[in-house]
Amino acid sequence: MNAAIFEPIDWRNLKVKNRIFRSSISGRFDNEDGSGTQTRINWEEKFARGGVGAIISSYVPVTLEGRIMSGYATVHTDDFIPFWRRLGASVHRHDCRFIMQLSHSGRQQDVPGIVNQHRKVLSSTSRTESLHGFPCQAMTTAQVRETVQAFAQGARRARAAGLDGVELHGANGYLITQFLSSGINDRRDEYGGSLENRARFVREIVRAIRIECGADFHLQVKISAIDYNNVIPTEGRGNTLEDSIQVCKWLEQDGADALHISTGSLFPHPLNPPGDFSFNTIANTYENMISSGVYTLRNYFLFRYRFLRWIFYLIWFRQKWGKPVQGVGADAAAAIKKQVNIPVISAGGWQSGATISEAIGSGKFDAVSIARSLIANNDLVKQYARGLDLPDRPCTYCNKCLLNAPKNPLGCYEQNRFGGDYDRMVREILTVFEVPPGHWDGPPPPPPPSLS
Repeated sequence: MNAAIFEPIDWRNLKVKNRIFRSSISGRFDNEDGSGTQTRINWEEKFARGGVGAIISSYVPVTLEGRIMSGYATVHTDDFIPFWRRLGASVHRHDCRFIMQLSHSGRQQDVPGIVNQHRKVLSSTSRTESLHGFPCQAMTTAQVRETVQAFAQGARRARAAGLDGVELHGANGYLITQFLSSGINDRRDEYGGSLENRARFVREIVRAIRIECGADFHLQVKISAIDYNNVIPTEGRGNTLEDSIQVCKWLEQDGADALHISTGSLFPHPLNPPGDFSFNTIANTYENMISSGVYTLRNYFLFRYRFLRWIFYLIWFRQKWGKPVQGVGADAAAAIKKQVNIPVISAGGWQSGATISEAIGSGKFDAVSIARSLIANNDLVKQYARGLDLPDRPCTYCNKCLLNAPKNPLGCYEQNRFGGDYDRMVREILTVFEVPPGHWDGPPPPPPPSLS
């Protein structure tokens, strides 16, 4: 039933034992200076042990200023290469590949930390982000070129660490999206205006990485197939599928080995991740973001007070109506697959083994990436190998894992999946902080964030 899932991958620069990639999903597991911890290694190794073929790392900023949140490990200095080498070796022990996701938040910065507390972050634009109101400053041409080189140096460090490749995070509203999207990019120089100009930034990054790392190092690009840049109705619609198909063709020409297809002009977006929205959860964790943006206090009131929640509910859920949760981006990924000659990975709520196997087996795309369903069941791939379509306790798509992320440790917060036992749920979440004996020779990991 799940045979196509277990067909090995033999792409140009990447060999993987099966077709399941753990998608990027991040927790605040690291130190304020960007150095990594054993907790980060424990987190990634959970999924390698569970049977995935490859892990796309949690979001890894190429500059210290480019973090979504403080407490994320970065790759902005050669000093951190030994940490990433240890992490890669831990994953490789389980015959699992490790792909570092090179990233920069741009204006989409949830919790800035002390590094960015009192300055505007850099973006393609000086327009304040529309949902949370994150302030920003348009990069100068010199700063654009410096950032291109920061990505190239990040790739060099990933290769020096013995990792299996890199992914450029060009989706979901982060910096590369801020250049690509017609709904965000309002520049009047060579990096703005036409689609060709808006794509110049990511294309220069791909070329710079090829110069730095050569043609034999795996390089994939994650892109939002459709922006749906209308969470706030007054915004422009952003890039269409046709725009993204052209960008993907250019990326293939420039040397990309594979494409990872997502959706949305920001994160989270009503269609990414698909599923439910827990007002009780976000009301308890969004307070960590109140100082980050102009509109965050407004949003906090919409989440906190029941008589206001209907306003946000209508704005958010109007885009979900009539769309599936599983495979929400499958059609767009399949459309791109038809137009390029390099492999395509599809993101978007995947969990059913039979559905995944049918999509891959029919040639719609070459692999899928999964995050939340693997958080719920780290051994999901091993359950597929036993012939199961769905695990005994499947992910409910409640999104409580992501809504807890600004304040609490990353993990599954759907208490019903633990038989209603809160203590059992907490014990499972906190396993990532357990240090295996003799497993770490660096500084001690930070204490677990509060669960309050």
